[in-house]
Amino acid sequence: MQYGFGVDLGGTTVKLAFFDREGNMLSKWEIPTVTENSGSQILPDIAAAVNGYLAEKGIPKDQVIGIGIGVPGPVDGKGVVNRCVNLGWGVFNIHEELSALTDLPVKAGNDANVAALGEAWKGGGNGCENMIMATLGTGVGGGIIVGGKPVEGVHGAGGEIGHLVLEPKETEPCGCGKYGCVEQYCSATGVVRVAKRHMAACDTESVLRSIENLTCKDVFDAGKAGDALALEILEQVYDYMGQFLANICCVTDPEIVVLGGGVSKAGQPLLDGAKRYFDKYIFHASRGIRFALASLGNDAGAYGAFKLVLDARG
Repeated sequence: MQYGFGVDLGGTTVKLAFFDREGNMLSKWEIPTVTENSGSQILPDIAAAVNGYLAEKGIPKDQVIGIGIGVPGPVDGKGVVNRCVNLGWGVFNIHEELSALTDLPVKAGNDANVAALGEAWKGGGNGCENMIMATLGTGVGGGIIVGGKPVEGVHGAGGEIGHLVLEPKETEPCGCGKYGCVEQYCSATGVVRVAKRHMAACDTESVLRSIENLTCKDVFDAGKAGDALALEILEQVYDYMGQFLANICCVTDPEIVVLGGGVSKAGQPLLDGAKRYFDKYIFHASRGIRFALASLGNDAGAYGAFKLVLDARG
């Protein structure tokens, strides 16, 4: 039997999982991400967790395919990490450093791309070789899977779909420094921005006006309850989503679009709304593209990370 590790490295915790070759998750656990001293302890801690697990289970390293790892920043095909700000990392080769600490092969990728790979392999896009995943959370991340592999790009920054520009005349900057990015309208914070602007531009009565700290969930809940203003706001959000997803799909023509992240908890209304505008904007030949919700939750990164190293090792 052959095994491997999938590691999802976040700014607060490191999620580790142990898999068999078929992709069955045999165990999972977490360790804290120690970001002090420019994150110098992160890789030694991961190595200690991996080495300790194998020793505890009595599994020899010649039965281990390797370690796949998703990191929150750009990673090129050779394993060179190009600054992970929230970890304190600069530029270095993670393949070489983690492999030296574990004596195992390592394959790394951007965490959003890796999570998309996991969903394509075992989740909402199960078995699809060509997929777009949009993670709608505090920001908008995601990944593009073509031919079963994530699009990484020359600088490891491929798949940054949250920073396509939808509104070039936007006056508020995005967190990335540009103006009018998808993230400013389709993330959880973006939905609130759209809502507040819409409310300021009209005097329609709405339950939303009585909520002091408005959230994305409030907007969707009000829409489900039939609140007219909330439904108008959501139509604008769905229009934005349909535009940006159609633009990406005009380039890649995938089998499926998978929506994840906190906003996706809105469920079927989100899928139906986004798909309605998607069909308006998409090139006619691609109207058969399916929409689905992500299904792996917080495990997507670990599954995708293992798939990275599994593919790399053949």
